[in-house]
Amino acid sequence: MKQSELFTKTVRENPKDEQSINAKLLIRGGFIDKLTRGVYSYLPMGLKVIKKIENIIRQEMNRIGGQEVLLPALHPKENWEKTGRWNVEEMFKLKGRDKREYSLGWTHEEIFTPLLQKFVSSYKDLPVFTYQIQDKFRDELRAKSGLLRGIEFLMKDMYSFHADEKDLDNFYEKVKQAYFQIFKRCGLEKETFLTYASGGTFSKYSHEFQTITSYGEDIIYLCDKCNLGINKEIIKEVKNSCPQCGNKDLRQMKSIEVGNIFKLKDKYSAPFNFKFKGKDGKEELVLMGCYGIGLGRLMGAVVEIHNDENGIIWTDEVYPFKVHILSLEEESSVKKEAEKLYAELKDKGIETLYDDRDKSAGEKFADADLIGIPYRIVVSRKTLESKSVEIKKRDESNAKLVNLQDILNYVR
Repeated sequence: MKQSELFTKTVRENPKDEQSINAKLLIRGGFIDKLTRGVYSYLPMGLKVIKKIENIIRQEMNRIGGQEVLLPALHPKENWEKTGRWNVEEMFKLKGRDKREYSLGWTHEEIFTPLLQKFVSSYKDLPVFTYQIQDKFRDELRAKSGLLRGIEFLMKDMYSFHADEKDLDNFYEKVKQAYFQIFKRCGLEKETFLTYASGGTFSKYSHEFQTITSYGEDIIYLCDKCNLGINKEIIKEVKNSCPQCGNKDLRQMKSIEVGNIFKLKDKYSAPFNFKFKGKDGKEELVLMGCYGIGLGRLMGAVVEIHNDENGIIWTDEVYPFKVHILSLEEESSVKKEAEKLYAELKDKGIETLYDDRDKSAGEKFADADLIGIPYRIVVSRKTLESKSVEIKKRDESNAKLVNLQDILNYVR
């Protein structure tokens, strides 16, 4: 894409009503726009980043047998009455002209469960792993920190259905590993920890994936021996020690929850009387697990971790474009070479942003640092004298001169 054709513009000043790093940089860089408290629009470059994250998640969910669906966001009241959750405070409710009552989906247990009930009747039909990537709506009083906590947000929610606890336990461990792979591919491997959290009524613990950041709203205690976290909500329950090794020398850190996994067991299958016929002919309740990741939170967490005083530093697999070409002179020979390079990279399927704007070199460099595309290529009269261009990785301080003939191999 040519930068002159991009309708969004960068902003020099930080937005006055935002405190978190991710909100400041994403708004200034033209990735998102704030519509109202906790509600953001994804602009062209921001949508490209979200799609990268979405595809990483989709690949890893499909790898462990997930089947993708897309379920309604508008839910009938009766589904929620069956589980006793119609009066949850976070739920947005509305009425149709026929006086029927609905909610906007803030989670989907009440929709996935009766859906699978239509197709599962025997142990032969199990296990099943289904997921979707969809908007959620929560009447959140604590909406803050940019994309880290919103009222409308994009989420991947997966639900698994099993005939016995052993099968549930096995898949639960598979999801753990898939989540670690997702966070690794997003560039958050070092900062993200599996964290013990309250398990509620049906299991001793659930697990969260918490990313350490100074603007996080959660408090976790890290055990350096086990590389595990304990959520502040359960730290007294485990006697201020690691549930795995008993270590009491824990580090208190601020963090943001980017994912969670939970063994639901029969919490939602029971209200719907969702049963299957076993090998012995007896009917038993289906056991369930649920597994969530917030895509916007993940994008915000990447920015919280990967930035410097000049702007965002997008990671190896999460970026709007891979290459940012800057043409520094208005001379026809320089622009011609920049245009040629832009066309070659596009032709080879390399996502490229070409700064063809009539701006000063200083403005172009500042915008390039703010936007944070992994590779910056500078085409100038000076570099072309040696039949080269200057290439600099966003996370490195020094640039390199690369021969025009070698650019494709270098970028790849």
